[in-house]
Amino acid sequence: MLNDSEKAALLKLAKDTLDAYFANKPSPVCTSPDDGLIARKGAFVSLHREGDLRGCIGQLYSDQELHKVVQHCALSAALEDPRFPPVAQDELENLDIEISVLSPFRRIRNIEEVEVGKHGLYIVQGPFRGLLLPQVATEFRWDRKKFLEQTCRKAGLPESAWRDPHAEIYIFEAEVFSDSRSSGGRH
Repeated sequence: MLNDSEKAALLKLAKDTLDAYFANKPSPVCTSPDDGLIARKGAFVSLHREGDLRGCIGQLYSDQELHKVVQHCALSAALEDPRFPPVAQDELENLDIEISVLSPFRRIRNIEEVEVGKHGLYIVQGPFRGLLLPQVATEFRWDRKKFLEQTCRKAGLPESAWRDPHAEIYIFEAEVFSDSRSSGGRH
């Protein structure tokens, strides 16, 4: 678990990284020795504008420190999410930043282990992969079955693919925090 100062530092770092990019300045450097910022964890950065998703990119696992993952994902969410055109500089002041720091993934054999609102899902079948963060199921008020179906769709699989014995289903938790209460929307 991150403490409040670590969460604030990561949010500020994500914002400062975006500001520096658009100002053609070097990315900020994290100088904090806080354990939470140097842990090697996966994370997602979601950008919202007026409550609507504007970009979301993450790394499931990391061989880098968390602060570096957040910086990379913030830039990628702004510039590389294929669902959206790149963020423009004049949008920065209206963007809300949400960070989801991921726990390790755990493969499950029984879907009863999935707790909607607590767990995110990652489904793998052959070359297909799909992930939905825990907050997505809550935002859309999905039950367990709908959450599994939608994760399959995100992977490009039929909604019933989670029933296939070759499908690998993983659960994880996410510590989610943002710089605004208006964050929400699809990830």
